[in-house]
Amino acid sequence: MSLQLRYLVLVLILNLWSSCISAETLPDEALALQSLASKWQASPGNWAGSDPCGSNWVGINCSNSHIIYIVLSGLSISGSLSEEIQNLPELVHLSLNSNKLRGSIPGELGNLSSLVWFDITDNEISGSIPVSDGTNLGLDMLKKCQHLRLDRNQLTGAVPSNLNNLTKLAELQLSNNQLSGPLPNLTGMDEELAYVDLSNNSFDVSDVPPWFSTLPSLTTLMLEFLKVSGQIPTSLFGFPQMQKARLRSNLINGTLDLGSQYSKQLTLVDVQDNRVQELYYGGYSNELLLEGNPYCDQQGSVSKYCDVAQQSNPAATYSTPMQNCGASVCTSDQEMSPNCICSYPFEGTIVFRFLTFSNTENYTYYQTLERFLYGSFQDNQVPVGSLFLQNPKINLYNYFQVDMWIFPSSKDHFDEAEVVLLANLFSNTTFKAPPGFGPYYFIAKPYPSFPESGSKSKNAGLIAGITVGGLLLASVIAGLIIFAIRRRRRKVKKATEQSLPSGSWYPSQSGSGVPQLKGSRLFSFEELTKCTNNFSEANVLGTGSYGKVYRGALDDGQLIAVKRAQQGSLQGEHEFKTEIEMLSRVHHRNLVGLVGFCFDHNEQILVYEYIPNGSLRDSLSGKSGVHLDWKKRLRIALDAARGLTYLHELANPRIIHRDVKSNNILLDHHLNAKVSDFGLCKPLNDDLKGYITTQVKGTMGYLDPEYYMTQHLTEKSDVYSFGVLLLELMTARKPIERGRFIVREVRNAINKSPDLHDLRELLDPAVCMNSTLPGLDRFVELAMKCVEDSSADRPWMSEVAKEIENIMVLAGMNPYIASESNSASFGGERRSHPYQSDVSFDYSGGPYSPKVEPK
Repeated sequence: MSLQLRYLVLVLILNLWSSCISAETLPDEALALQSLASKWQASPGNWAGSDPCGSNWVGINCSNSHIIYIVLSGLSISGSLSEEIQNLPELVHLSLNSNKLRGSIPGELGNLSSLVWFDITDNEISGSIPVSDGTNLGLDMLKKCQHLRLDRNQLTGAVPSNLNNLTKLAELQLSNNQLSGPLPNLTGMDEELAYVDLSNNSFDVSDVPPWFSTLPSLTTLMLEFLKVSGQIPTSLFGFPQMQKARLRSNLINGTLDLGSQYSKQLTLVDVQDNRVQELYYGGYSNELLLEGNPYCDQQGSVSKYCDVAQQSNPAATYSTPMQNCGASVCTSDQEMSPNCICSYPFEGTIVFRFLTFSNTENYTYYQTLERFLYGSFQDNQVPVGSLFLQNPKINLYNYFQVDMWIFPSSKDHFDEAEVVLLANLFSNTTFKAPPGFGPYYFIAKPYPSFPESGSKSKNAGLIAGITVGGLLLASVIAGLIIFAIRRRRRKVKKATEQSLPSGSWYPSQSGSGVPQLKGSRLFSFEELTKCTNNFSEANVLGTGSYGKVYRGALDDGQLIAVKRAQQGSLQGEHEFKTEIEMLSRVHHRNLVGLVGFCFDHNEQILVYEYIPNGSLRDSLSGKSGVHLDWKKRLRIALDAARGLTYLHELANPRIIHRDVKSNNILLDHHLNAKVSDFGLCKPLNDDLKGYITTQVKGTMGYLDPEYYMTQHLTEKSDVYSFGVLLLELMTARKPIERGRFIVREVRNAINKSPDLHDLRELLDPAVCMNSTLPGLDRFVELAMKCVEDSSADRPWMSEVAKEIENIMVLAGMNPYIASESNSASFGGERRSHPYQSDVSFDYSGGPYSPKVEPK
């Protein structure tokens, strides 16, 4: 080792040693918290410097230089969540409840593989619940999560079925949002799930879900103000740990049967304001609330369950008695405590979802509540001097609430750590309410921030430390740069040669390293730079997980789509060579053709023919402005079937597409359909009819349930996806729309009315209005054969194509004449393109729900 190198290594070791002494937090994790703070307003006052663990930042707990706890409840923090939190690999507990956070939940939180507790209750978070889809991350990846609290926010959309992957979940709280779609399917969370609250959302009318009978660890079920219909299974009340079931204000009907084997711990069953007609309680004698059901209007009903005394707002509201404070007056921003001390109280509202008493004017209940609160503060060493309750009332949801001011004991304000402790006392239900007061939640009001004493001197020391450390680091970096430059000069020629593997990839050459190309050409990077106007953003057609797609024009005027891989998507040289060899051998009028490729300047670029009329999905949704009548849809179905038949039977090697969907069927100038996007395709050896995969890939709604369950991929998996595509052509609906699975919807309609009368309601009005649909019955029959659960019951793709030909004959069409004479007809200006939607690049739909058919 040279003297220079030895010196650099010594300096580096000394610098690292000094860093380890001066900092207790790993650098990446410190940067992650600093990034988080940069997106917040009113972050904790002592969050300064670069060492959260060593500086005892408020709400941060560490172990072995890793940040493992972030608990920042009730601090009035505003701003958004940062995806940088994903850089805390050992984080176990994340509580940001009772703040003013906005924006969406970043899917990158799915990288927190150690996270057990995630709580963002009582904020202003909006958007949907993110889940993984093969490209993006999501909360379904939190495999160790036991507590998921997203309630009292502004979340929208359906609850993704992928959340079933959270098999360790013990608590799921989604109440008081704006969630829609079907009632979540919690099948898969059978072993651990104990507490479920989905109340006060906008879910669709739903039958009593099967998981009512499959959660043996359940203790508390809260499904209030929803649209759950049907009869509650007796097994729900027999779970050994079951304590409370609140199903008020739903559409529950039939008989409420508690059975004779109900849980010994069951203390509350509330089904008020439903449609229950009969009751069997089998000796149960605890709280049972039935008021507002038809049962209570019948003769012989048990009055004690029906004559529920309704709480009303007290005529004389209660407030905690004050001592004689004389003429004492506080400043405008302080409040007087019952002990006559001016200070800044921690304020909030405690909301009880159930009371066993009706006389809310009986002050004894409030005094008991105060006594229990004081006891909880003392037990948890919260420095509380006094407590003031006021304004008890019944709110919009018929819950009982009371405002609460909590005053500090020895100073005029709580510090941030104490505020966090108080907020968590209620958010984690550490406080146990007295008898008569049921389940509760707490809404904290923003608490003012106060400068911490000594913070300036601490910050000055931190700044000095950072400055010295920065100088040391700069010296090390400078030395390393000089050393690296000298080494690079000696290797630049070899590195250059290795970075240009396409130099030996010209088709005129031979050898095992050269792709065997058929009809595709090699482009230089300079050629593609020129034809895309230097990869101008103005030429971008779309962006996906692979990279960006650019529109380009060759010197002869041919339009092309240039698909340029981003750095994170680059394959190895062998894999890329294999892919372009396979694509270059695939030639069929109903497949998007590969024009060429580029493997130059460390780039991986595929060049395809340009398809002008967008995707089938865009046409069915109206985005492209292309109008498709019934005959055009039959033609498109046949084109796509022929393209897939070629892949399955005539390509060499044979190919399974694996991602057949309407976004991957593109329409040319004459509305000829071309199957695109072989990003997931798999070649088959001649002696194989399928193979076992290690990772299920595809797109939700199109995925073959047998493939999902067995991981055995065959051509019949494409047939299933194609069957879903046929149903799309009929209905113009997405496979899963508003939580309804198109296969199940069509199957139910057929079962109700074999003459397809009920199916008419599902058909696309744009195709069935003012026209007959010749061959529809056989088209439906074919689609349903394709989506049979068992692959053995599905036809081969060549058989599908043949049947579509027969249907076209019934419709008065010639299936053997292509549609060159049919020009695209537009209902308006064309507004979209196949590459404009990221969906076109959704190579993987992520793990599919264990319940293949969503309810």
